[in-house]
Amino acid sequence: MKLTVDREADALYLRLDDSPIVESEEVSPGVVLDFNGQNQVVGIEMLDLSKRAPHAC
Repeated sequence: MKLTVDREADALYLRLDDSPIVESEEVSPGVVLDFNGQNQVVGIEMLDLSKRAPHAC
């Protein structure tokens, strides 16, 4: 598992494992899930992080 915060992009990315991403879906505004070939979530991206968690950035 790897957590990355990009302050310039105001985004957070949580990578759950290293399996290849085959599909991504925005499940709510600014929240994108990445799926592998077995339809398992392998990544989570949150945009506009400073609005969602003001103390995170």
